[in-house]
Amino acid sequence: MRKALLGALMVTLQACTSAPVDNETTDAAECVGSSALPSAWADKFVAVDDPALLASSLGQPLEGKLCQGKVYQATEGVTVYRAWNSTNPHSQFGHWWALSQPSGLVADYRQDYEICYQWSPLDKLVQCTLQPGTKIVVGNGQSAKCSEYLTYPTSSAQQVYLQEAEQAVQHCQTFDAVMRWQ
Repeated sequence: MRKALLGALMVTLQACTSAPVDNETTDAAECVGSSALPSAWADKFVAVDDPALLASSLGQPLEGKLCQGKVYQATEGVTVYRAWNSTNPHSQFGHWWALSQPSGLVADYRQDYEICYQWSPLDKLVQCTLQPGTKIVVGNGQSAKCSEYLTYPTSSAQQVYLQEAEQAVQHCQTFDAVMRWQ
């Protein structure tokens, strides 16, 4: 029984890490959600072929990054958001961004975007405009093992991967997290 379960798990995990074909991952049985752009963004991007960029955004199960993705190029300026770690100023322009401003519970945001507490306290937010011509990968989060006690599953929440964010964004505004209890 144990071997059968292990074998089924291995097949399932391999499905999420299959090689990209035609600019999008395929056979992503464990990946949830879609790498298609939301309708509000559809006219601001075009799909492009960049296998190297796509490969750099995809992660193995339990290691974070994206489970599946598709490469797009911005045709106009678009607002993107990144929650980051104030104790590491270099993290302001990291790889992982969101399509919409974070709201709600921090714990829910961590789970939606598979952000382990060791990676960031999420105490700062930057809002920037993505420059036209910038290539991004849009996809859904891969599972992440944060500790023996905490593992985030794959998520349907769409993330944006920017390879060189500091050069790709402009007109940035930074905000501080404020403690508020409900």
